[in-house]
Amino acid sequence: MGRGQRDKGTRGQGERLVVSSPHLPISPSPSLTPRLSSFFILLITIFLGIGLVSCGGKSPTVSQTNTPDSSDQDSKLTFFDVTLEQADEVGRPIWKVQAKRAKYTKEKQIGQAENPYGELYQDGKIVYQVKADVADIEQNGKQLFLKGKIFATDPKNGIVLQGNELEWRPQEGLLIVRNQINGTHKKLQAVAKEARVKTREQLMEFSGGVIANSVDPQLQMRTEHLNWNIKEEKIIADGPVEIDRYKNNKISDRGKGNAAEVNLKTKIASIQKNAQLDLLDPPLQIASNSMTWNMNAETITTNSPTRMFQRVEKVTVTANQGEMKIPQKTVYLKGNVNAVGQRSQSLRSNTLTWYLDNKLVEAQGNVVYRQIDPPLNFTGETAVGNLQTENIVVKGGNSGGRVITEIIPQERANRQ
Repeated sequence: MGRGQRDKGTRGQGERLVVSSPHLPISPSPSLTPRLSSFFILLITIFLGIGLVSCGGKSPTVSQTNTPDSSDQDSKLTFFDVTLEQADEVGRPIWKVQAKRAKYTKEKQIGQAENPYGELYQDGKIVYQVKADVADIEQNGKQLFLKGKIFATDPKNGIVLQGNELEWRPQEGLLIVRNQINGTHKKLQAVAKEARVKTREQLMEFSGGVIANSVDPQLQMRTEHLNWNIKEEKIIADGPVEIDRYKNNKISDRGKGNAAEVNLKTKIASIQKNAQLDLLDPPLQIASNSMTWNMNAETITTNSPTRMFQRVEKVTVTANQGEMKIPQKTVYLKGNVNAVGQRSQSLRSNTLTWYLDNKLVEAQGNVVYRQIDPPLNFTGETAVGNLQTENIVVKGGNSGGRVITEIIPQERANRQ
């Protein structure tokens, strides 16, 4: 955000900003007294122009070994052991910045501080601590701006944000860190172009090329916009997102969708809108409009129309709902189940249990098995077998139902 785009506030009647510096380099000589008197008037005028008031128990003194050019002296000021403080209408601090040395340039109306340390307050309590090697400090009404290599730390949650520009809007409870963001926490690490922290709600928004890595579960999320609910330990992507899961530092599963939420406490991920999950072991692709991925229980559940594809055997199964138990390599499907093999052989039923390791299927309810070569159909109540090898046994069920076999003549099969 450029300076022309920043929100500008006005100082309330009860607010105060204090700039204190116990000393400047050296004392003025008598010959410079008239000149220095006008200089101090100019100094106060400059700080009032950006909303600063010079005060303190000890008046600063200014001097320089070699008499500088008047234009240089008027435009560049150096302070030592500087403290900037801003208070709200009731006198509570909203920020405090300290620096060993600070330079103020009139033309830029920006102070450059060396090794600044700052504290950002909300309701009189510290919400973030800020430090940098060198930073350009600018205050504008009720906002504070820092530019440089910045480290902002949340002492309560242990979050550290690194960036090259910081903006603090205390009235909004909003901290913005921009330009090459690196956020670290014991449970999550993220890089992005910008991070916005809503300090009251304990919400953090990352935007622009976001890559977030969680420690447990070991995940990486890639998206353009990511919300982190710090209190509830949830990370939420409200746009296209890719998720990689790791085991022993190697990718084990890959997911993607148009929205996702990961609960770091329960280790449950919910992927929405064109959700897809690719498992490496077993080699299975699961697609649905909505799926729940429980990484603790090692299960995947879909409550909307589902498509599963076994890449090696080239078997595709569709159903209204499905559940995958990863360690057992077993899939449970129900509602309009239709399993299709590589040669277009198919098995339809109400429910289906698919044992991926044994390459077996168990179908129940209104079973219809069809194969192309030789062309024939079976209908019954249950079916068990290997769909890929077309070795299927269809039964009529316990109620005495009969299996109906339809042998399709070759001429009719060709017409189909």
